[in-house]
Amino acid sequence: MQTDKDLFDLIKKAYPLNPREVFVSSTSNKLKQTARKLTLKRRIKQFSIASTCIAICAITLSWLIFDGGKEVIFNNLNTHQEGKSASSATVSNQNPLVYIYQTHNLESFFTESKTNDANEAFHETKNISLVGERLSQSLKNRGINSIYDNTNIMEILKEKSLPFSESYKVSREPLEEALANNKSIKMVFDIHRDSRKRSETTINLDGKDYPRIAFIVSRSSVNYEVNLKFAELLHNYIEEKYPHLSRGVFVKDNPPNQNTYNQDLFGNSVLLEIGGPENTLDEEYRTVDVLSKIIKEILSDWTEQKKD
Repeated sequence: MQTDKDLFDLIKKAYPLNPREVFVSSTSNKLKQTARKLTLKRRIKQFSIASTCIAICAITLSWLIFDGGKEVIFNNLNTHQEGKSASSATVSNQNPLVYIYQTHNLESFFTESKTNDANEAFHETKNISLVGERLSQSLKNRGINSIYDNTNIMEILKEKSLPFSESYKVSREPLEEALANNKSIKMVFDIHRDSRKRSETTINLDGKDYPRIAFIVSRSSVNYEVNLKFAELLHNYIEEKYPHLSRGVFVKDNPPNQNTYNQDLFGNSVLLEIGGPENTLDEEYRTVDVLSKIIKEILSDWTEQKKD
């Protein structure tokens, strides 16, 4: 019995496959037309898909921009910046370890007050309070939270018709409140500038001028011994790494029961005189940046000592 293959072979022999040229040409044209139609259909389909995608993207973008979705864009764009400020936000949530204020908050510098008289070198905005603010920010950059009090003491004196000698009574109130509400505070700094000449208040370290720091302690304070020890500690730490940047520790024999520079309220309190009227704000910032390093080192050492 013959198979299918045998039958096909027999047909091939009986009818040779020699198509006419007209048939070949006609068949070729039909195949080309069919191919062009298929290609056109494929392109139309691709275009439709692309158009649909573009339309969806446009609708989504419109929602993001004009509706609540715009927050998603802003949040994504700000991701990098948020990463930068994450450490700062963490510091802000920590309990404050340092309190910074300026009892004589309008004390300024010749470059800002446009005078050559130290007794008249005051300015409403460009004054020693900016130095306290810089110290607070520098501490924050080092992972230490602080309370920076920018109460305008001189304005309050004026409003209440109080003499300049009452300055510490006015600055005492916000300090008392801060201490009552923040048991975590470990250091208190009242920042001033001295009235001495530049030759006494300035030192050059590695080609840059730094205002020197004087640590002032009141003997009449009940915390005198603690504050004196704290001031000497600050002086010694600075002296070790920045020789002569500190002018030293000075004890003031204030009359008993009178002005203690508010140092009776808290141990580890010290009045800082940073530079003088002939220094500049940029120089002041340079020194408090160094001071922030020292404060961080002391706080770290205290923590290690507690562990031991």
